[in-house]
Amino acid sequence: MAAFSFSRVGRSMRGVLLPTAAVIGFSCLLTYFFVLYQPTVGPGITQRLGWQAWDSVATVDYFDKEPSTPTVSGDPEEAQPIPGNDDETDWWSITSNQPWDTTDDIESYPLDVWAPLLPHDTGLSEIAITRCMMPPSLVGNLCTPTTTVEQDAIKGNWVRVDRDLNKQAGLWTLNIYYRRTRRLDIPLITDLRLLPANEIPEPLTDPWVKVEHSIRDGIMRAEPLYLWYLPGKTMNEMNAEEKVNLITEVDVLFGEDRPWYGFEKLEPPVTPEKEGQLESVYVTYRRGVQSVPRAHPLHFSRDGKFKILQVADLHFSVSRGVCRETDLDPCVNSDNLTNTLLGRVLDEEKPDLVVFSGDQLNGQGTSWDPKSVLAKFAVAATDRKIPWAAIFGNHDEENGDVKQEQLRMMKALPYSMVQRGPKDIHGVGNYVLDVKSADASMTSLLTLYFLDSGSYSSGYLDWLGYFFPTEYDWIHEDQINWFLQESSKIKPIERPFTPDTGKDFGSIWTRQADQITPTMRKLAKPNAIMFFHIPLLESYGTADRDPRTGQLLDIGLHDLEGSGAAKKSDGMFDKGLKKALESGHVAGGGIPEVKVVANGHCHITEDCKRVKDIWLCLEVEGKWFDRRFRIYEISDYGETIRTYKRTEKDEILNSYILAGPGAPLFNPRS
Repeated sequence: MAAFSFSRVGRSMRGVLLPTAAVIGFSCLLTYFFVLYQPTVGPGITQRLGWQAWDSVATVDYFDKEPSTPTVSGDPEEAQPIPGNDDETDWWSITSNQPWDTTDDIESYPLDVWAPLLPHDTGLSEIAITRCMMPPSLVGNLCTPTTTVEQDAIKGNWVRVDRDLNKQAGLWTLNIYYRRTRRLDIPLITDLRLLPANEIPEPLTDPWVKVEHSIRDGIMRAEPLYLWYLPGKTMNEMNAEEKVNLITEVDVLFGEDRPWYGFEKLEPPVTPEKEGQLESVYVTYRRGVQSVPRAHPLHFSRDGKFKILQVADLHFSVSRGVCRETDLDPCVNSDNLTNTLLGRVLDEEKPDLVVFSGDQLNGQGTSWDPKSVLAKFAVAATDRKIPWAAIFGNHDEENGDVKQEQLRMMKALPYSMVQRGPKDIHGVGNYVLDVKSADASMTSLLTLYFLDSGSYSSGYLDWLGYFFPTEYDWIHEDQINWFLQESSKIKPIERPFTPDTGKDFGSIWTRQADQITPTMRKLAKPNAIMFFHIPLLESYGTADRDPRTGQLLDIGLHDLEGSGAAKKSDGMFDKGLKKALESGHVAGGGIPEVKVVANGHCHITEDCKRVKDIWLCLEVEGKWFDRRFRIYEISDYGETIRTYKRTEKDEILNSYILAGPGAPLFNPRS
């Protein structure tokens, strides 16, 4: 009887445990394949032994390098005027723009990674389009086009263009794939076409290849449209001109604006625009290697002037923009209108540097593809070959790519001076630029600090990302320490600065009639301006009084909206700005190195207020209100800083000298 009972219990246990073990085992298997299993490259990371022969591949992170800077030629001690330099300076010349960083080995760029910012000169051998019921990022290579080891060895591995053509609408994800090869005996693609189902490319004698799936596959009630590509000659058979016209990269653009620099749109759109419902989708492609122009080193003019134009809060979207908070009527396509206005202001002011002070992207669900937005936000400056810098605002990271990826994109745009900055402190894009003299001494006459003031701090309701944080972020202690460290590296100069006349430059340095003759000289750091997006609490504090008149030093519109500052602070004003002095000497008077802090963020407030000897300037958004832009005009070789605003009606408002001769005196150190 006991044996019978144990037998029954055993059968019962087996009936329960076997299915349970099967379920657990199957779950573990799925977890291994989709979560835990990450194929490693092993020792082959430095020597790839497969489909592209035995080429040695460098392990440089090409995707996170600082932009190469133009070559500064010559020794300051032996500097001579440089031919073809427009007589701007005596110490630099731009070498011919290279399409890639000359420190890179372009032959070592990876061929099996989609990296449209890399200047690949290697052609494509085959293109395919595949559908996938789940995002490829989740299922890996499950939806990759079929292939064989032999095809991979000959034509190259399949590379996914990581842009879903059906991102806005569609029953499944749809991606373009291509192969890229360095082999000299494989025909490479020289042209692309998009045609309806009943059309074929001409001339019929060319060996056009039709991609199997419609590029509109999965979009309901859409006429099929097919991608065709033309394999041309092999690399061995091409001349230099034909190599330049090779198709070297494929990308996708969302919206009706211009594609990324160096790319062309392939007409017609994959998805036509439906106003208020869908943004258009375009396939874009690049021929050859497009040289990205680099900005020249920042420098004063020979008569000691340098001008900065600040552009705050563009709030651009994937669409052409929606007009808000403006009296313009009719008003459509606000992004295009803003770029047109900005271009007109740039033509009038002719600044030496444009600073985009955050919220280039609108966020709030409208800038869901940051790359398509970043392709257009700086075109007013790049079209005019004006160097530009940028910082992040609180909206830039709300949708799509994170700041690190956005910064990589901005660094790859023409005339960009954006830098990543240190990775071990808060924020992305904390960096310093200096503006040098035009004479042979190459003296740094102005320091420009750029800091990331963050987006939002994590509040109590920000649980697993289901609730938006309710407070703005702030500049953190490690950023303050970084600023103080960078400030300590700035070398004092004799001020006011006088150009180097040690060389025989004839009448180059003839003193201007309006140039101020210095009556007192001092050894001190050059003046500095700091840019970050979210203002400090002190921007809403009590202003200093002008010792000459007793009037409050608060110039411009204010008190028309609530505070835009973060509620918390690590003490950037007192622990940072007030500690960084232009001179450590007891006779220096405690004058701060940073004379002006320039912010964005606020929609209406646009005043400059001096608080404890530091000017805190807010700039109204360049897209709303009565649109206007703030200009900082630095003269007398960095001694004098004047600011004013230019409106869309070409009015000049609130012109005021912030530092230098004619500015209110600093308060003596208590």
